[in-house]
Amino acid sequence: MLIKILTILFLITILYSLASSLFFLVNDKGEGDRTIKRLIWRIGLSIVLFLSLWGAYQLGWIEPKSGPVRVPPFFQVDE
Repeated sequence: MLIKILTILFLITILYSLASSLFFLVNDKGEGDRTIKRLIWRIGLSIVLFLSLWGAYQLGWIEPKSGPVRVPPFFQVDE
């Protein structure tokens, strides 16, 4: 449950950074570097989130599960 909450918080922070960079892009009109700083933060947070999820998967803290979509038998690969 903690991993889900942290993931959602990271995604909200990433979206906030993206929205604020758009706001600064429109309002600064090419002056200053606040847009670039926010986009760099967004990229950094996205990389940290991806690596954290990958690490949690590798440690066995999270596991993938099938979703609500059913795969027809002719698309499944036999091992």
